[in-house]
Amino acid sequence: MKRKFTGTGVAIVTPFNKEKEVDYKGLDNLVNYIIEGGVDYVVVLGTTGESVTLNKDEKKKVVAQVVKSVNNRVPIMIGIGGNNTQDLIETMQETDFSGIDAILSASPMYNKPTQEGIYQHYKALAKVAPRPIFLYNVPGRTASNVLPETTVRLANDFKNIIGIKEASGNLEQAMAIKLAMPKDFYLVSGDDALALPFIASGGEGVISVVANALPATFSKMINDALNNDVVTAQENHYKVFNIIGMLFAEGNPGGVKAALQILNICGDDVRLPLWPISANLYNSLSKALTPFK
Repeated sequence: MKRKFTGTGVAIVTPFNKEKEVDYKGLDNLVNYIIEGGVDYVVVLGTTGESVTLNKDEKKKVVAQVVKSVNNRVPIMIGIGGNNTQDLIETMQETDFSGIDAILSASPMYNKPTQEGIYQHYKALAKVAPRPIFLYNVPGRTASNVLPETTVRLANDFKNIIGIKEASGNLEQAMAIKLAMPKDFYLVSGDDALALPFIASGGEGVISVVANALPATFSKMINDALNNDVVTAQENHYKVFNIIGMLFAEGNPGGVKAALQILNICGDDVRLPLWPISANLYNSLSKALTPFK
């Protein structure tokens, strides 16, 4: 039986209109599009959702809209991360978790804590979290790496720390976690381009960016990989491989928002300090997406 967070999770964008206000109709369109495309769960208020530029009221409304749009069809994970541990504790205590199944919490950025500091940070969160926690290791954004021994220590010490989105880009690190982690711990890729080899190494799926735009193709690739149909999985992997590179070439989520505009799902507007992708990249992306229109 497939577990709740096995397969394809989607770190959804937050659509904006030309006035840079949240486009709730676009958000509803996106949620329905990806669920109809066969994804397994939705992640709201992540990095791809530009959560750091949303105010508290907007975050509440975005989450409420996603819960309404999902309508119990798939599980929902909410991003609650940052580099102020006490502030995150208060955020968890103030948040309405109705309809939310888990929390995705990125390791603290900018502060560059030690491994013990990272452990103590998550320990403090685990003590108050009203939903299970997924760790999120993304050294490219946080400037510090959650080492495998820290991940496994947290997994063993806290029953409500149930998985990790591992986005170090280091498959050997993922393998080290796999060797030592508890049997029921979720090991999930945070890199679209590495999702196939990640699953081949024992991972259980991905939290994806590209699946915003190409949910059917990408989720099929993930399911085929999980079902050990590597040949079919490879076909879809290479259909989207170059597109993944384009989505990140000038920053995330500018690339995937452009793809969503090309596919008529929602607009491509982002909030400062992010900026839309260049015309040249947009045109290249539009050509690459032609077979998927």
